[in-house]
Amino acid sequence: MNEQHVVRYGHFTAMQVRGGRVRGLALHLARLAAASKEMFDVDQNDDEIRDHIQRALGDTADASVRIMVCWSDDDDAPEVLTTVRPPGDMPGMQQGLLSVPYLRPLAHIKQIGGGFGQEYYGRIAKRKGYAEALLTGPDGVISEGSITNIGFFDGTTVTWPNAPALDGITMLLLEKHLPDNGIPSRRGPIHMTDVPKFKAIFVTNSRGIAPVDRIDDLAIPVDEALMKTVTGIYESITWDPIALQQTQPST
Repeated sequence: MNEQHVVRYGHFTAMQVRGGRVRGLALHLARLAAASKEMFDVDQNDDEIRDHIQRALGDTADASVRIMVCWSDDDDAPEVLTTVRPPGDMPGMQQGLLSVPYLRPLAHIKQIGGGFGQEYYGRIAKRKGYAEALLTGPDGVISEGSITNIGFFDGTTVTWPNAPALDGITMLLLEKHLPDNGIPSRRGPIHMTDVPKFKAIFVTNSRGIAPVDRIDDLAIPVDEALMKTVTGIYESITWDPIALQQTQPST
């Protein structure tokens, strides 16, 4: 199966692999399983997915990996396609976001192709000099970035928008570990009119974490101490072995 065939209908997850390991592997597998059940009404064999990743990696220890699950009218069952590219990290630079009036349909599924609206507004944002689009709905409610989740810090607590959005793996890991490190994490409604009251804003995706320094024409302060703390929390999270026979090395 070629990738052009895949993009017609399906879902995927994207991960960074280092030393044959992945942060939040169980969350990636759960994402794929839930989407396959919803879209295709099939149950997933996690060991088969792990085997797909291992075979695609071969002897490659560090990589950006994408696992796509798709089904066309010509298929008898969903097919899995795994792509391997060089490893990537979130750009260290501060991110500017352009707010746009768009919410992704079925936003909880990581959809192959992303959709016309997401691509359209993402390209407009980049043409105007922004890193990506910030997706908003009625009354300026904020949901997510076009390729990221977004966290808002009020000086004490990180709030993730509860409008329809994809639960990113990096966001889910931070949501779990931030409270253990003295930073409460919650979900709640956030509107464009709320943005000025926050002390710092950052975005997350499979490549990592980056601070936001502007939304539209509004300058956003960058809290270097917060970014160091949040990044440190993320980097301290255990990497899970892809291969079932691997064990975590002792430290």
